[in-house]
Amino acid sequence: MTPVDALRRSGRLLPTPLGTPFTFWYGLILLGTAVYTDVGDPATVNRLLRESSTDGAHLADQPLLVLITSALWVAGGLYSAYGPVFVLVSTALERRVGAARTAGVFLLGHVLATLATELPVAGAVAAGRLPEASLHRLDYGISFGVMACVGALSGLLARRSQWVIMALAAAMCAQDLVELADPLAAWGHPIALLTGVACRTLIRDAATGRGVPGPPRIPDQPAAAHDTLPAPPAATDRTPSPPLSPPRR
Repeated sequence: MTPVDALRRSGRLLPTPLGTPFTFWYGLILLGTAVYTDVGDPATVNRLLRESSTDGAHLADQPLLVLITSALWVAGGLYSAYGPVFVLVSTALERRVGAARTAGVFLLGHVLATLATELPVAGAVAAGRLPEASLHRLDYGISFGVMACVGALSGLLARRSQWVIMALAAAMCAQDLVELADPLAAWGHPIALLTGVACRTLIRDAATGRGVPGPPRIPDQPAAAHDTLPAPPAATDRTPSPPLSPPRR
């Protein structure tokens, strides 16, 4: 591989305005809000974050607004790992399935995981099992959408890459559940990841249409082959074939 080819392949890892418009422009918005989170007036930043929070109180009053605005901030600002992960994962997914489907996977993971974790809290408060303050917690960020994109992207990669990515994502989810520092985020991440996995069948046709090869498949053997092939040699004279890898789900 020449240096030019290597540079060209490396460049495909990053978003471009024409090649990956969703990731590029949305990434710029996230970069801007992350910078403002770190350098802006703390009181103003705190007010904006609370107005964007998808806690139970805001979901009851203005659900559509907070579901959108909560995804305009990166929890942790410039120091969060979710920003770079979003750029890499979303770029790879968008180059395979297009901007609309990538945005759909991200938004679906963000919305479903948010509702699946916040609505039970609201129900517990209504039943008197949690204090009223639980409806006013700070909840925002892109991590649910990113995890959904990870789950969707893994289904479009080669089998080895798929297992590596899913193993890393599962390990992160398991660590969150063990530590349980933020219970809602800890449960929301695996929900979002499974949402992305469920979207694989909906986006795989789009990836094929763009010329992206799908995961390798083992061709079916013709039924008549067993009648025409010669008898195999004795077991002691054969070199055993390596076992096939388990089928990818």
